[in-house]
Amino acid sequence: MSALARWFQANGHTVSGYDKTSTPLTDALAAEGIAVHYDDAVASIPVSVRENRERTLVVLTPAIPKNHQEWAWLRENGYDIRKRSQVLGVLTQGHRTIAVAGTHGKTTTSSMVAHLLHHAGVPCAAFLGGISVNLGSNLLLPPPNQPDVPIVVEADEYDRSFLTLYPTVAIVTSTDADHLDIYGNKEALVESFRQFVSQIQPGGTLIINHTADASVAAAVPAGVRVIRYGLTAEQGPELSASDITAQGNQFRFNLHSPQGTVADLELAVPGYHNVENMLAAACVAQLEGVAPEPLQAAVAAYRGVKRRFEFIVTAGTTEQPKVYVDDYAHHPREIEAFLRSVRALYPNQQLRVIFQPHLFTRTRDFAPGFAESLSLADEVVLMDIYPARELPLPGVTSELILSQITAPKKSLQSRAEILKNAADISSYDILATVGAGDIDKLVPDLKNILDIHWNEA
Repeated sequence: MSALARWFQANGHTVSGYDKTSTPLTDALAAEGIAVHYDDAVASIPVSVRENRERTLVVLTPAIPKNHQEWAWLRENGYDIRKRSQVLGVLTQGHRTIAVAGTHGKTTTSSMVAHLLHHAGVPCAAFLGGISVNLGSNLLLPPPNQPDVPIVVEADEYDRSFLTLYPTVAIVTSTDADHLDIYGNKEALVESFRQFVSQIQPGGTLIINHTADASVAAAVPAGVRVIRYGLTAEQGPELSASDITAQGNQFRFNLHSPQGTVADLELAVPGYHNVENMLAAACVAQLEGVAPEPLQAAVAAYRGVKRRFEFIVTAGTTEQPKVYVDDYAHHPREIEAFLRSVRALYPNQQLRVIFQPHLFTRTRDFAPGFAESLSLADEVVLMDIYPARELPLPGVTSELILSQITAPKKSLQSRAEILKNAADISSYDILATVGAGDIDKLVPDLKNILDIHWNEA
């Protein structure tokens, strides 16, 4: 939503909006001149909007609850209201579109694609689902006087949003079950991915992860090339890595794709899942004409996405590291990939994970999976469920996950308790905050506490 807000403002439109709570991102939008309010009241809608219905476009995110008063007023008064995905579909019409879809990995992978092209000097635009550290934004505007450029978009499967897109190149990072409140079952989710890839333009390309449901690749139109990818040649016959080595927080590997081999790629963002993400992104860069040497330089320069394996505090020594890392993971498989990577980096350190479940329905549908993945930690601290757009469900609380966790230590804590207990640094070496709600509001306070206590220690 914020990327669209920035795009419209950059193109000369007056932009205003509502959010449930203030965040660093809404603060940034306000600093850029975009009016944001946080109380759901018709009187808070700017006068310019209330007095200019015919000249106003209302862009809606599915995260807005059904009982939202402003939304109801705008509907009743006949405003042009479109979903975020519909607007994205309109903006990408007529452009070579590179769409990155998947139940997890799409934000990181789309940011990688945008960064690689931008760094290598390929004119492009991008609408991302997270803040790229390299770009300092979730929006990449096309160069002046070059509006007809490829557009990189994060293609969201929630509410079948990605079906407004007709890409030339599509990446599918995963088709694991998620959003069952919308789809009902995994088969319906997979069917939406089949429809998405069926919309790839003639002569286009599908780059698909080896873990994705096999029926998805079979749904591409005739003449669309399918490139399967994975860490090994067995997993990704067309796109894979070799000689993967971890050196500190860096991964080094060779890329093998239909466009050729590129040796000695250095990725400064840890995690084997990020090596997979970079394989797909680098293959897109090759398809867009990026040569080996510029590709090597671009991969080495990539610095990730805010809240995706983001190192907040690093202290201690090589032998006894002290680290605080923050991650947006909110699905059991994402959490497992993240925690296994943390364990691989710091195998002998005590790991405390603070997790905020996101959505009552997701907690209900995946409680055993959450418990299993979180149990990779030495200590698990759960927060209450972040409801987002949902109303509470009877019997669905964080206790549903807590009761199934097998980690040596586990507890349910409030924000105040988390901050108080963070000062007791004797019980952990590595701290991780994980989740997609408003857990990021804890990050600055935790950073301040650990900066003091770890440096003193």
